[in-house]
Amino acid sequence: MSASHRDADAATPRRDARAAGPRPPASLLGDEIRRLPTTRNVLALTFNAAWDDAGVDTVLAELRRRKLPATFFLTGEFAEAEPAAVRAMADAGHGLGNHSYSHPYFDDLSTAARTEEVRSAHAAIRTASGTEPLPLFRFPYSSTTPQAIADVNALGYAAIEFSADTNGYLGPAGGMTVDKAVKRAVDAFRPGAIIQMHVGSHGDGIVLDADALPLIVDAARADGYEVIDLREFLEAQAETRT
Repeated sequence: MSASHRDADAATPRRDARAAGPRPPASLLGDEIRRLPTTRNVLALTFNAAWDDAGVDTVLAELRRRKLPATFFLTGEFAEAEPAAVRAMADAGHGLGNHSYSHPYFDDLSTAARTEEVRSAHAAIRTASGTEPLPLFRFPYSSTTPQAIADVNALGYAAIEFSADTNGYLGPAGGMTVDKAVKRAVDAFRPGAIIQMHVGSHGDGIVLDADALPLIVDAARADGYEVIDLREFLEAQAETRT
């Protein structure tokens, strides 16, 4: 993080209260979402944040320069460890999604434990950002099961996965390069594609996705794709009185 950034319980699942906030439409429920329900030449940029914040400044600066939206899927532990980074994402106007509290394999958890992970992450992200997180959940390791998806849906969240992961998070030590990360994204371009990247470096300070981002955007525009906000696919929820 640059100097500029340094100035629930596990009860039975129930739909979280989001009285006046957005909610997922039926088209985003019942299954994992790997492409958005549209025929338009649009795609969404998403970033996971579960480790360090080494790439946050670079990613936010590029999105700001391009005037582009993105959605950041945060773990609760990241939000607690890097609140300045989370606030910077929110202050820049980007959507914040839920990536669990501690990044476990959800297929190993009970329904009650999944509920605790989702709610604890929601609370941590809200505290760090000063905003209400989106009703969008991304499974750690993309490890989904029908029951886990149903549990997340019951809490009011759509299960937003991805059309392609750039694999930039593997870094040079994992055999990845910027060019390879860009190619994985470009090969997935389709109407409604969801591109997954990461802002962390696994501690080595190298964030290939931050360097790949402008090249991915250039390729998308050259292919006639518009980068859109996942919030376009949510719907308003009327306030209810009790």
